[in-house]
Amino acid sequence: MSTIEYNPFAPPLAPGRARALPWMTVMAGSLTTAVPVIATFPILPPLGLLMLVTWRLLARFALRPWAAAPLGAFDDLLSGQPLGSAVLLWSLVFLGVDLIERRLVYRDFWQDWLIASAAIILCLAGGRILAVPMGAQVDGAMAAQGVATILLFPVAARLVAWIDRKRGMNSGLPTGDTA
Repeated sequence: MSTIEYNPFAPPLAPGRARALPWMTVMAGSLTTAVPVIATFPILPPLGLLMLVTWRLLARFALRPWAAAPLGAFDDLLSGQPLGSAVLLWSLVFLGVDLIERRLVYRDFWQDWLIASAAIILCLAGGRILAVPMGAQVDGAMAAQGVATILLFPVAARLVAWIDRKRGMNSGLPTGDTA
């Protein structure tokens, strides 16, 4: 962050608005499935899941532990998955990340990327098991969707870090230049 942009006296967002911003970004990510896109190969990544995992990894206290269930229900209603599949899978992702955080006290970006990759692949595989008959040939499209989502994690991380800095609640992490 440059010193030109940094204004320590700028008023932060109102607390209610700052708490709602992570929810809104996850819901906006889930809304991308409603955008009419014509594609020959279905690789639209699950951006709601990506934003949820990114908020959980980068700003631990931005979303409560129970937030995965209502956000998953919202995603299920929009994506056409069986009702309750994202509720279950996203809640399991939150529990898995919590278990990993108990073991790894300090993490860097590469470990976050690896954790997000595992969570995304497990959610896509779980969604395939819950929603698609086993005889269907969707494994190639699912693999391409997983790779696209994993490659978008750094972009989502930058977006979440920028939003977290702008909302004024930085989850205990230092902001600004120290020099």
